[in-house]
Amino acid sequence: MSYKITLLRGDGIGPEIVGQAVRVMDKAAALYGFGIEYADALIGGIAVDTFNDPLPRETVDMCKSSDAVLLGAVGGSKWEGLPAHLLPETGLLGIRKELALFANLRPARIFGPLREASPLKSQIIGDALDILIVRELTGGIYFGDRGRFDDNGSPAAFDTEKYNVDEIRRILKIGFESAMGRGKKLCSVDKANVLESSRLWRQTAVEMAKEYPEVELRHLYVDNCAMQLVINPGQFDVIVTSNMFGDILSDEASVISGSIGMLASASLGSTKLGLYEPIHGSAPDIAGQHKANPLATILSCAMLMRYSLGESDAADSIEKAVAKTLDDGFRTADICKKGEKCVTTEQMGDAVCERLL
Repeated sequence: MSYKITLLRGDGIGPEIVGQAVRVMDKAAALYGFGIEYADALIGGIAVDTFNDPLPRETVDMCKSSDAVLLGAVGGSKWEGLPAHLLPETGLLGIRKELALFANLRPARIFGPLREASPLKSQIIGDALDILIVRELTGGIYFGDRGRFDDNGSPAAFDTEKYNVDEIRRILKIGFESAMGRGKKLCSVDKANVLESSRLWRQTAVEMAKEYPEVELRHLYVDNCAMQLVINPGQFDVIVTSNMFGDILSDEASVISGSIGMLASASLGSTKLGLYEPIHGSAPDIAGQHKANPLATILSCAMLMRYSLGESDAADSIEKAVAKTLDDGFRTADICKKGEKCVTTEQMGDAVCERLL
């Protein structure tokens, strides 16, 4: 069996972290008896510089012909101030839409050796933190009608939050099914006390819960959920929510986990083709300095192996290798405390490969 993976290395530290992830994937493929063929394509700032387009058609076509897509990071100060259609982030939103990736899965997990890196006290974190946030990705206010107008002589603007039942059902389905494979607890987050779109969301969740009688469904308003994540994060198993709310809550969860450099993500649709990326940015200030933490990208590769390739054993081995690497004291600058030895991006990649069995 051989798979085709498109690499979107992107901007800033993107090429460095993707390079280490490829090494890990190659080692896993050799260990578990499958092949990987890579193809490189451009997205983001480098695509703007090369093609004057943050998402060239060639990139879209290459991604669509792949089994999975691995993305590094896009953006940077170099491209700030460009028209909206040329911003690197426009390319990221565009590829998600082109590939019909409507669900973003973000695990928020604290590895044992990094517990002290969390801003929360140990007694709040409890024995472990392992939350999966399922965020709707292609609807809601980020994709709704927007514009500016004159409001009785005062400049005004509007953004529209809109969801239909089909969009809500398909993301809730992933939430319910994810909960079935974990702790069978699903928290649906909305703002049903204010927003009509949230009232439809909650109504749909209640109706769908009848299809999953084993899953304990509860509802939280988004502001309460944000508070509960820092008061008692251990109460959560799977959280499912809209695009904007998921954007905010998943970033909050990333900080709780200790370092944004440790968090992976998967963007999925109705087929096995998915887009996998770390949730941190392009960090242009450290690009080329061999300081970047590749572990979030490597963990994204584990999700790629599991969800798109169906190679669960390889995925498990990658996650175990990352955990063993941390247990053995390897740290990049973002997770290195005083007295610990910091390693380079490449040395961290070496360490994970050596522990991949």
